[in-house]
Amino acid sequence: MISGPRNISTAMMYSFRSRSDTSVFDEPLYAHYLRVSGIDHPGRAESMASMPLDGEEAIRTIILGPSPTPLLFLKNMGHHIAGVGLDLSFLDRVTSFFLIREPAEVITSLIKNLPDPTPEMTGLPQQAELLDHLVARGQRPIVVSSRQILQDPEDQLSGLCERLGIEWDPAMLSWEAGAKPEDGTWAKYWYHRLHESTGFEPYHPKDDVVPDHLVDVQAACEPAYAKLSAYLA
Repeated sequence: MISGPRNISTAMMYSFRSRSDTSVFDEPLYAHYLRVSGIDHPGRAESMASMPLDGEEAIRTIILGPSPTPLLFLKNMGHHIAGVGLDLSFLDRVTSFFLIREPAEVITSLIKNLPDPTPEMTGLPQQAELLDHLVARGQRPIVVSSRQILQDPEDQLSGLCERLGIEWDPAMLSWEAGAKPEDGTWAKYWYHRLHESTGFEPYHPKDDVVPDHLVDVQAACEPAYAKLSAYLA
């Protein structure tokens, strides 16, 4: 899964974790991204110590490494993959799907932890770049919307499973409350609300407004979002 931050990406990881045939891994390229970008995220040092700093090693040992179960679900961020010096040929050996969210909703959520995000910090430009990469390789990208999933989880997730070529499992609709062993070390900064959940919460439109100084960031993300949205089922 190629997502962006402040989406329902961790809920999606928990959803796939509920399958009996699936193992999950939380953002295997995060340490590489932090090292290459130099960005200061909450818990940076601890996160960098928790997994390979070399993205190519993470790809070799985690993404393409052995899985204890028939399926391996990898929660990734677009900006951890594109534009950080990685060989993208590994994408030919996995099945990818994109999880997208409207730019305004991403930005108004992201600023609660990162007050001055750039377009690149939303992950949307990188998601669009990776979509173009897959199209150029002859693939038909799979794109799902967080809003649509929250509005009808069973219909959207069963449809996603069909597009991925895997069997639908109703267990994906729920999980136990609390932290999970697979959570990244950064969970204590970002996952508080999710740890209280036992399933996908209903979608509620947000009243938050993008601050004036980030209107240009939103505008810069809109073309990428439109490109990705064109592939929604």
